[in-house]
Amino acid sequence: METVNDWFDDAFSSRPVMAILRGFSPARSVALAQRGWDAGLTCIEVPVQSAAAVDALAAVVSAGAERGMTVGAGTVVTPDLVRTAQQAGAAFTVAPGFDPAVARASIDAGMPHLPGVATGTDVQAAAAFGLGWVKAFPASVLGADWFAAMKGPFPAMRFVATGGMNARNAPDYLAAGADVVAVGSALEDDTQIDLLKDLSLTR
Repeated sequence: METVNDWFDDAFSSRPVMAILRGFSPARSVALAQRGWDAGLTCIEVPVQSAAAVDALAAVVSAGAERGMTVGAGTVVTPDLVRTAQQAGAAFTVAPGFDPAVARASIDAGMPHLPGVATGTDVQAAAAFGLGWVKAFPASVLGADWFAAMKGPFPAMRFVATGGMNARNAPDYLAAGADVVAVGSALEDDTQIDLLKDLSLTR
């Protein structure tokens, strides 16, 4: 799945940060997405756990199209949600765990898939499927040392640290082996926005 892996390589090539906009209204989601884009973040994820969340995704997709920005759907845990994400215009999908059926449905629909992992077994299964990028979740519970440990047996795997990440702890996780950090509420914090701007230019 070189195309899928290359897509994420390109998406995160100059920005080691992805923003997650969970539980906001469409208008608020767009406002926060604009703030993230202004800070130099190029990947935005909107989880689709409700009809209102799907509306928020569609709104951010529309706003992103005007700026040439990439927007994905998060918490995509069934093939039905893959179809929902596609209809809303998502460019990629993200899940909290690894389900081959969901990964296959997303890739077949033209949307690269980022599955969640928390163990060596998870990482090995994703690698066997052909995926080169995974989401380590929940990163704050796994701890920064988890990334260093996983880089030993899986040196080619690329990890997105998700869950409990912010602009202040992101450098520790990046230094330990995470390739990207995914932040949520940090976009609402003026002090963290400035830190994210600096972080986005350091890798």
